[in-house]
Amino acid sequence: MTVLSYEEALAAYDPVLGLEVHVELNTTSKMFCGCSTAFGAEPNTQVCPVCLGLPGSLPVVNAKAVESAIRIGLALNCTIAEWCRFARKNYFYPDMPKNYQISQYDEPIAYDGWTEVVLDGEIYRIDIERAHMEEDTGKSLHVGGATGRIQGAEYSLLDYNRSGVPLIEIVTKPIEGTGVKAPEVARAYVTMLRDLLRALGVSDVRMEEGSLRCDANVSLRPHGTTTFGTRTETKNVNSLRSVERALRYEITRQAAVLAGGGRVMQETRHWHEESGITTAGRSKETAEDYRYFPEPDLVPIAPSREWVEELRATLPEPPAARIDRVSAEWGFSELEMRDVVSAGAVNAIEATVAAGASPQSARKWWLTEIARRANELGVDLENVGVTAHQVAEIQALVENGTINDKLARQVFEGVLAGEGSPADVVTARKLAIVSDENALAAAVNEAINANPDIVDKIKSGKTQAAGALIGSVMKQLRGQADAARVRELILEKIG
Repeated sequence: MTVLSYEEALAAYDPVLGLEVHVELNTTSKMFCGCSTAFGAEPNTQVCPVCLGLPGSLPVVNAKAVESAIRIGLALNCTIAEWCRFARKNYFYPDMPKNYQISQYDEPIAYDGWTEVVLDGEIYRIDIERAHMEEDTGKSLHVGGATGRIQGAEYSLLDYNRSGVPLIEIVTKPIEGTGVKAPEVARAYVTMLRDLLRALGVSDVRMEEGSLRCDANVSLRPHGTTTFGTRTETKNVNSLRSVERALRYEITRQAAVLAGGGRVMQETRHWHEESGITTAGRSKETAEDYRYFPEPDLVPIAPSREWVEELRATLPEPPAARIDRVSAEWGFSELEMRDVVSAGAVNAIEATVAAGASPQSARKWWLTEIARRANELGVDLENVGVTAHQVAEIQALVENGTINDKLARQVFEGVLAGEGSPADVVTARKLAIVSDENALAAAVNEAINANPDIVDKIKSGKTQAAGALIGSVMKQLRGQADAARVRELILEKIG
């Protein structure tokens, strides 16, 4: 696939974004029936006539899902409809047994909202078109192919456990003016939304399990023009990192098409994590193609203003206010906090501090060692495989002198390899710092005897030369010594 460099693409075109985020609610039962929503059950064990679309079955609205939808709308500064109703979105797909999806069309429960994200100290306003209720589809598993997609598969299996799980779809208005930072703004928005939804307590927002999914739309227009270009929609992007990468790639792909005199097709695209590219899906349907009409089996929803105001009183601290608060509590500089936000590490650091670590030490580990491993694995920080409690435990081992920072990196390695708790790893790998004074003295004597020229420099007053002897001792003891104590012993013996 021909692409331009990102710099060339942005030199010629302005990107316009549109983000559709699907949120699975954490209700106990499904949107229109009493089946469980628990993740990970055996296929097709959490189904009934309603979510299987059997003849004669009738849906009943989940009141808790409506409450969650209103709270999400309020948190996004939306207007909450005084009256709204469900619609049937008609199309055939094997994982949707009714051949239509119960959704909302022109009468969503929440609309015309806004929120803000901060990126590199700059505030970007994101206008919200709507947040509407619908039901999730089932899940298809394509077997026998090389990619896990339907093309090339030998056969497909269907699991209807997810069919009917409550969904909220949050749709932005076109996001303009982000320039070269467009993919980063998109990632910052989805990150903020994930944190907000988690704070609301309405979803577990586990992208790796599909409870938070993003459809990323983008179009390009030449600089100096105002007419939107033709957009593509990259479907079901399931990590924060991938939101940024998919949009960056799609911008370079569309720019190459336009620069070559071609025409961008309005279509869905599939994101391929391994290769870092998108490929064509299907031509994008319009609303008319879905033959929307009001759902005849459900009555309209009319939330009272009193109920809406009661729910407003339950809203958590807004994300921007939370950032300001924790930054002040932790004593971080503006630049330090900016790095934390950009890395998506606010929650991780807050949990690590709650587990007993200092803010600076928590920041150090999450933004260095853990961030490096996340980058190597191609995952977001929260999916690296180490918990906030484990990070705090490793830092405690450093502070009580059991290990040093260098050894701590080996402890992280062991924890990630499934070797047990940090303390277990220290014991199993024999990483504890050598505190035996006799062993330290013996290593120091060996280093002094092997380096008479360095000893002479130290005796002449050049104490900084002790660093070479310290390095020699640390090498003998495999890094398992307190460098400060080693320095003291060296100077005592030479001095």
